[in-house]
Amino acid sequence: MWVNDIIDRIKLPFRKEKELFSALYGILGFYPRNINLYKQALLHKSASKRNEKGRPVNNERLEFLGDAILDAVVGDIVFRHFEGKREGFLTNTRSKLVSRDTLGKLAKEMGISDLIKFAGHNTSHNSYMNGNAFEALVGAIYLDRGYDACMRFMEKRILAHLINIDKVAYKEVNFKSKLLEWSQKNRVKMEFRDIKQERDENKSPVFTTQVFIEGLEGCVGTGYSKKESQQKASKDTLQRLRREPQFIDAVFAAKGDRTKMEEEPVMSVPDPEKEQEDFIIETKREEETKSKKQAVSNETVIQSDAAQYQALHDEFTLDDISAKPREKTREEIIAEAEAAAFAEMEK
Repeated sequence: MWVNDIIDRIKLPFRKEKELFSALYGILGFYPRNINLYKQALLHKSASKRNEKGRPVNNERLEFLGDAILDAVVGDIVFRHFEGKREGFLTNTRSKLVSRDTLGKLAKEMGISDLIKFAGHNTSHNSYMNGNAFEALVGAIYLDRGYDACMRFMEKRILAHLINIDKVAYKEVNFKSKLLEWSQKNRVKMEFRDIKQERDENKSPVFTTQVFIEGLEGCVGTGYSKKESQQKASKDTLQRLRREPQFIDAVFAAKGDRTKMEEEPVMSVPDPEKEQEDFIIETKREEETKSKKQAVSNETVIQSDAAQYQALHDEFTLDDISAKPREKTREEIIAEAEAAAFAEMEK
């Protein structure tokens, strides 16, 4: 009797895990050896359990490990696939392949997201949950099967069927445009500032740019052109906005302070009695009277100006200024006497 009970107890968990084994085989292409690793990889922190030591058990530690393994595996694949390409191109391609968005889409496409255990019914609160589970699953593969199994998983299951590595590599994502679009939609002030320009060991120019949002410091980007540095700064700033809710809160708090200042009154409140005068329409007669008064006033001013000018001119006249009288000559005296005698004869 007790033997049958033991057998049933052994079969019971197997029956429960049979579904998970089958699902994981369809995803991974092999059966797990240590199923507990994969259970933990699919356990979101919102549904954490406690181990015998009282510590929370979830997929965060496996996510950390899987992130490092993915960087190495994908870096290896990209290095061998794009022979002769420069470091910048290889880094950019690897970043696209292991981005949270890419991994999240893969997790959903492969059915990994359906196996994640989390608290609640809505996953919208954590847009990275699927991508994090994918990384944790890679960490579980590494611990369960080793590095080569991770390489085969990425090459045979991912790149061979789900991702065209060439299309990913040569697809240009304009992060600056995305950041500008976000700032415009949210009416947030954003600018790029050139921090410095220097030269590397090969004498090539290197540019450093920083993003500022509502006066707050965003991320810094460095590149061999201003465009490249702005793209890197924009990408990192977008990631920071998505991963740090406190940064978004600070941005919108700064925006609120700015708009509040802009909306404050910049002029005194108008006097309603005084403003009423603006609505009085002058009649034609009033306008003519006003024009005549203005003409008289102008004439008075002109006459006043003329009088002032004449007074000024009179003040400086030379009529009253004469020379000292001089002695008459003998010829002048004789001429005057003859003239007088002639005049007397005519009388």
